[in-house]
Amino acid sequence: MNTKTLTQIAGLAMTAGVAAGLAATPVAAQSAPKEKCYGVSKAGKNDCAAGPGTSCAGTSTRDYQGNAWTYVKKGTCASIKTPKGNGSLSPVKR
Repeated sequence: MNTKTLTQIAGLAMTAGVAAGLAATPVAAQSAPKEKCYGVSKAGKNDCAAGPGTSCAGTSTRDYQGNAWTYVKKGTCASIKTPKGNGSLSPVKR
């Protein structure tokens, strides 16, 4: 093998290693426990089920809508502060 071939092989191996590392990152992030947190979404930024008149993700009509939820890291919902109060694990009247 000549130097050019060895350089190409090394480059391909490094690229494959980087790609494998990048591919593994989202899976690890997605496996972190999540919970639904109501009343913390901005208008149109909810994850799903924002009550009557809405169908799913991105359909909340006002900021911090009490029946719209967003997935957050488990155990953090109640500590999220908004101008209308804290996040809730169940729908809130607002």
